[in-house]
Amino acid sequence: MTQGADVEIAECVSDADLEDWRTVRLSVAPGERCMSVPELRAAASPRRLMVLARRDGVVVGSGLADDSDTEGAGFVVPRVMAAHRRTGVGSALLDVLATHCVGLGHPEVVSGVDDEGSLAFATRFGFAEVDREVEQTVTVGEEPEPPAPAGVEVVTLAERPELWDTCYDGFGTEVLADFAVHTPLVISAEQWSTTWRGDPMFLALDAGEVIGCAGLRLDPDHPDRAENTLTAVRRDHRGRGIAVHLKRLALHWAASHGVTTVSTWTQVGNTPMTTLNERLGYVTTQVSITVSRTLPMSTNA
Repeated sequence: MTQGADVEIAECVSDADLEDWRTVRLSVAPGERCMSVPELRAAASPRRLMVLARRDGVVVGSGLADDSDTEGAGFVVPRVMAAHRRTGVGSALLDVLATHCVGLGHPEVVSGVDDEGSLAFATRFGFAEVDREVEQTVTVGEEPEPPAPAGVEVVTLAERPELWDTCYDGFGTEVLADFAVHTPLVISAEQWSTTWRGDPMFLALDAGEVIGCAGLRLDPDHPDRAENTLTAVRRDHRGRGIAVHLKRLALHWAASHGVTTVSTWTQVGNTPMTTLNERLGYVTTQVSITVSRTLPMSTNA
């Protein structure tokens, strides 16, 4: 694909490439869940670019470029192995990824940074902070099965698999519109039906319609860890304890299946959810800064 400063950047093609991509991701962010190769394959699209950076045949970094979940922007994630930082690898990756987003027709690009070094790198290339997310984590202890709120039926997605796709119009579009983000989310029905579902996933129903959801996504590399998927309740049913109930059901499932740690990411502006998590014993473990800049860009800085 490209070569410069003795760094070769090539698109991930084989499963072995994707495993190498995962190796970089797990090295750079060891505490976070990484998608498995089958999950990465399922998320692939003609608009998504996944690359590896090699120096002398050795993998030294990776990158991802795609449409952002937020309106009107691309999304880039350059990652460099610790021993190879400040050697031009990150700049080479960012150039390829940003150029791909230009080709997608985006006027701007966003990314996330989790440490001072990454923030300094982003600032060097003209990125500025636009939002923040917090990671909250809970150690799973004894979690008795909670009683359901009055008038609410709860089923699992495994029991009623047809409900998730059909609830996108109405429930899905409403709760996605309520995300406390700097720019509105743009999530397609296809994305909703794949990357936004959990396993297990608990659904709250009223008169057969989905009015709430919460679930987990297990960590393929650490069976004792999981990540919360979307926790949300339809506007006209909020304030009834449904979100707390569904999240406690997810923790009950975790305790029953050997999961000892559950983490979740929440926007800093979503005070009701961060407060709910704190009530359930979650503590803040990390802050991620969302940064943005216009396109096109130059990495010759």
